[in-house]
Amino acid sequence: MNQPILERDPSDPKKKEINPLLKLALELGPLMVFFFANARGEWLVANYPALGNFGGPIFLATGLFMIATAVALTASWLLTRTLPMMPLVSGVVVFVFGALTLYLQDDIFIKMKPTIVNSLFGLTLLGGLWFGKSLLGYVFDSAFRLDAEGWRKLTFRWGVFFLFLALVNEIVWRSFSTDAWVAFKVWGIMPITLIFTISQMPLIMRHSLDERVKR
Repeated sequence: MNQPILERDPSDPKKKEINPLLKLALELGPLMVFFFANARGEWLVANYPALGNFGGPIFLATGLFMIATAVALTASWLLTRTLPMMPLVSGVVVFVFGALTLYLQDDIFIKMKPTIVNSLFGLTLLGGLWFGKSLLGYVFDSAFRLDAEGWRKLTFRWGVFFLFLALVNEIVWRSFSTDAWVAFKVWGIMPITLIFTISQMPLIMRHSLDERVKR
């Protein structure tokens, strides 16, 4: 039987797991590269003149972001022989909008990337609910075992939250400087997401099927 390219369903016993810290590094690493390259773009070009071919700091950051994303996806493939669903979708958007950003030397495309990705995730989750399916298993990677009502509620909340992030990104990049947008993308979105995730714990506890959590 051929090995699937995309990650297996979370309930599949054949699904390979990787260290949670390594998984976090693979998911957040490209974003940190993007932030560092934008903040230290002039220093990087001064020390590595070839990088100047990308253009200004935001274009250099975009190019390195694309490279780091490709490295992270390749590492995931080498470790599990599958590609994680959400990072893959995000990566495709990064490559498409990043290429447009570099080719046209217009940073509007990379700034729209979070809007597109979050809207896509939000609409996918809410659309799945419309057809009676919850796709959050790919997001939480079997971290929780919930009853049907719990999954429906959590899926709806995350779907709305992703749309909220898309709206916030639009407001920030259209209203503030590029440096402010990059800083908010790294140091604003992550805390907001963490707070939202923690706020969902009461719902998860109420609907958990794991006896260890109920004790």
